[in-house]
Amino acid sequence: MEGYHSPQLDVEVRLNTNEAPFPPPEEFVSAFLEEVRRVEWHRYPDRLAQSLREDIAAIHEVEPQQVFVANGSNEVLQTICLTFGGSGRTVATFEPTYAMYQQIARTTQCKVIEAVRDSQYRVALSEMKKVVALERPNIIFLCSPNNPTGTPESLEVIEAALKISDGVVVVDEAYGQFADFTALDLLRGGEAVDSLIVTRTFSKTWSMAGARLGYCVAPAWMLPEFEKVVLPYHLDSVKQIAGRVALRFHDEMEQRVTQLGAERDRITEALTLMGLEVWPSQANFIMFRTTPCSMGGDYVWQRLVDQSVLIRNCSNWPGLSDCLRVTLGTEYENNIFLGALKEALA
Repeated sequence: MEGYHSPQLDVEVRLNTNEAPFPPPEEFVSAFLEEVRRVEWHRYPDRLAQSLREDIAAIHEVEPQQVFVANGSNEVLQTICLTFGGSGRTVATFEPTYAMYQQIARTTQCKVIEAVRDSQYRVALSEMKKVVALERPNIIFLCSPNNPTGTPESLEVIEAALKISDGVVVVDEAYGQFADFTALDLLRGGEAVDSLIVTRTFSKTWSMAGARLGYCVAPAWMLPEFEKVVLPYHLDSVKQIAGRVALRFHDEMEQRVTQLGAERDRITEALTLMGLEVWPSQANFIMFRTTPCSMGGDYVWQRLVDQSVLIRNCSNWPGLSDCLRVTLGTEYENNIFLGALKEALA
């Protein structure tokens, strides 16, 4: 196995890791520092992060006992694999998708089944049914919108997975705020869904990638199971404060989502006019293929780096030959990227 790698180069414009292009509001910093001054550093943090869980639950209109918080959504995924996976158990992924599903599954001793997406990088209902029938996975990972393609999963596929699978279905919505629908709706009221887990992160729209804070919403019966495998006091006091204060700026977050959505439409149109193959995205990034311009993805990526612009090179990922992924930045950064790309394709 190899560890997770994402190039960190000294460039003028860095659009390769799907971070938010803007820092948190200045009011966030002031409120955060004021609360940090009151931290009792000689005491352990609230082991259950109760106040943070209550605030997250209020945002999503669920109960606090349905919310589990951790050090980034990756620790949430790891906790899920420790709880429901392990030696002799199976995890199903649909490739290409977020690399850490396989990485975390294998480090927790799970067997990994790599199913495939269709030509538009969506999970076909027929493929889902086949995987469940043949492999009976204990955990199914669905990324919606999918990273790195930006394509959402259909509600039909998610509901089918919940109906036919005996395992848990994890819908990773790291970019869910940018999408047209959320699987969280299935966990709010109505008929109980006992096997659905929806993960979210503060790293993207909340502008808090540096904090490493994530969470999931799940049926209440799962939280005591998560507590059996997670380390005690794993979420420090400062991180809990950062999450609670960030949630006070929900309206500002929604405004940024709208702003980035407009930029996504503008960049998608520009890439299409350049003759590239572009996939419609419901995330804060766009994937495109350079083949229609008779150039390799590796070559175009390097030409961009030479102009001090860094995006994600997916060319060597299975099923993504000559594909590159660009994170939406500020209008200024996006314009530099477009200019550099035009020069690279010339």
